[in-house]
Amino acid sequence: MANHEREFEYTPRDFMRVKDLLYRHAGIVLNDSKDSLVYSRLVRRLRALQVSRFADYLDDLHPDSPEWQNFLNALTTNLTAFFRENHHFEVLAGLLKQHPIGQPFRIWCCAASTGEEPYSLAMTAVETLQRHDPPVSIIATDIDTQVLQTARAGVYAQDRVRDLSLTQLRQFFLKGTGKNEGKVQVKPYIKKLIQFQTLNLLAKDWSISGQFDAIFCRNVLIYFDKPTQKTVVERFAPHLKVDGHLFVGHSENLTPITRLFSPCGRTVYTLANSPVEKH
Repeated sequence: MANHEREFEYTPRDFMRVKDLLYRHAGIVLNDSKDSLVYSRLVRRLRALQVSRFADYLDDLHPDSPEWQNFLNALTTNLTAFFRENHHFEVLAGLLKQHPIGQPFRIWCCAASTGEEPYSLAMTAVETLQRHDPPVSIIATDIDTQVLQTARAGVYAQDRVRDLSLTQLRQFFLKGTGKNEGKVQVKPYIKKLIQFQTLNLLAKDWSISGQFDAIFCRNVLIYFDKPTQKTVVERFAPHLKVDGHLFVGHSENLTPITRLFSPCGRTVYTLANSPVEKH
């Protein structure tokens, strides 16, 4: 859309400033085709703040400003689904079966989004170990505070769970009634396995401690350039147990990025010095 047809003044320089802010502070790379997307996502913030020019909005924007989180929330993409890329959950089930009985199994989900992925991880643990209180703990993080609110609530429209089996729906969800008709809510015992928290993968310090048996960082690296991908991936290494597994998205490949990890399956990696058998 031509600039004169837009409700708010928005120039190519404004777009470049948005690109720079996102890259420097969140590692996200926007290509030039996202010009209109940026306008449509941020225009709601200008209306809310009663600002008429993007330049004025951006002048007051920095990581310590009250508006910063709203800016990030507006521009981050949150495409997710229950049991997305299902082969990874099959691999996880295998790892859980091989794990010493009763020993804690820790998982870090780096892109929790609206919660479908971490809840799928918890459901896999319950199904695999056949108990409502498996010795599994999941830390689920995301840069977007709004999607984390949705994740914590665990309430979804029924079309979001249409691909789950009737058994899974009965086992893991409560059916909404009255004002919640047409919705489902994740059962409390599943929620209990997950701790949600805000985390920026580009932050200098991660509020994450200890090591994990599995790290899920799926469909996140595609938003970063190669140097940022390398930095983020290599920071995972100290947080992964020597026999732990790192899961990435279906279009992501770590081999050209780093030598710290070796493939051990379809978009599944272990530390290069891991004793895990490669296949």
